[in-house]
Amino acid sequence: MDYLSVIEMLNACHGPAGDERQIAATLKRLAEPYADACWTDTMGNLIVHKKGTGPKVMFAAHMDSVGLIVTHIHKDGYLSFGKLGGIRPESILHTPFRFKNGVCGVVSLRKNVPLKDMTINDLFLDIGAKNEAHARRLVQVGDTAVSRMHAFTTQSHLTAPYLDDRIACAAMLDALSHIHSYTSDLYFVFTVQEELGLRGSKPAAYAIDPEYAIAVDVTVGEELEDQKQGSSVLGGGAAIKVMDRSVVCHPEMVKSLEELALKSKIPCQKDVMTSGGTDAGAIHISRAGVITGGISIPCRYIHTPVETVDLSDVSAVVRLMTAFAEKRIEK
Repeated sequence: MDYLSVIEMLNACHGPAGDERQIAATLKRLAEPYADACWTDTMGNLIVHKKGTGPKVMFAAHMDSVGLIVTHIHKDGYLSFGKLGGIRPESILHTPFRFKNGVCGVVSLRKNVPLKDMTINDLFLDIGAKNEAHARRLVQVGDTAVSRMHAFTTQSHLTAPYLDDRIACAAMLDALSHIHSYTSDLYFVFTVQEELGLRGSKPAAYAIDPEYAIAVDVTVGEELEDQKQGSSVLGGGAAIKVMDRSVVCHPEMVKSLEELALKSKIPCQKDVMTSGGTDAGAIHISRAGVITGGISIPCRYIHTPVETVDLSDVSAVVRLMTAFAEKRIEK
């Protein structure tokens, strides 16, 4: 798969948390050739079904992104905004953003605010409006904006906004195209509003009622001598989740994924995070509980416009997803 092209296609859609319809439509078009059925539920989750006679297995990757939402339009035409999801002010200062209608702007800092003291409330969007009336012809309070930064590759690395979690969405599409011999009843779910508290995966898991589930997401991929937030590194292979703040993965799932990786000679590593969470957090406590694990893609600079992954890790994640989907699981 040409991951750069797929990420550019997905990021061209408007898909902040709470308004994922454009990206869901694109993912549905890309997934339909490999599915028996595709549909969206009430929340907006896209569910791709490959029918099987065995146990229900659910893979989940969230298609929403962090973003900005306009809270006030000032007399001088500048826009105050709130954040959708976890955004740090220093990560977006002086970067471009795009509204759903195509209007673009730059994040700027209020005068006389020291960089070390700035908060989200000290930032504003400059959309080039002359005054309030001009600005209101362009955008409205409640409109949302997403990063306008472009994707690019350097050596084996891919850099782009919103690889959290659209690189996992691309990996799920790739896995779908490689799954041929299987017995499990497979559900590939592209979830909504993960960045606002794992909201989409909860009703999706309740409706599907899977016996097994795997959340596919990014994980902290630092390469520092003193690693405090996570255990994974770029280039180390598929990161098999052990825990994060939202879940302690089922030991049976961790063991199964490790054995599959070893048997299939898939590069892998452990994923232990002391911060952050994934859709696994909501899925594993659905109904009477779900045997849940996670396969993660190490990523640098998460929740900035320049998130970076190693494409060799993405390939390893695709191979491990495919191996699990094709694994014969007895009911």
